[in-house]
Amino acid sequence: MDDAPRYGQDEPEPCAFSDVRARLAADRADTLARAAALRRDFDGIVAANALVAVDDEHDPEGGTTAFERAHVAALMAQAREHLEELDEALRRLERGQYGRCEGCGGTIAPERLEIRPAATACVRCAGRPTR
Repeated sequence: MDDAPRYGQDEPEPCAFSDVRARLAADRADTLARAAALRRDFDGIVAANALVAVDDEHDPEGGTTAFERAHVAALMAQAREHLEELDEALRRLERGQYGRCEGCGGTIAPERLEIRPAATACVRCAGRPTR
């Protein structure tokens, strides 16, 4: 057997704290901007419907309007959830736990953190079925 440490089980490489913080802050700023744009879209849909007597059951456009409103509301909820994940990632960074898998305790690949800065699981643990 090879005694070399296997990826995911070795000690995390010291990451540049400021680089990670900057990446998380940039992602957070982008998410806040997206949430604000979605809020404006949602408000626009609601305002447009206020001008017209909408009967979703009989109006052929009613279903489309309801779908648009629900779709934008779902995107807003995703943005809020992502903000919470980013805030938690910043707290993990402050505690020195950023980049550690919550499942196995191993290192989360830097490439994964580059793509998903708020990741809490390594690829192997993320691929496991949930119960």
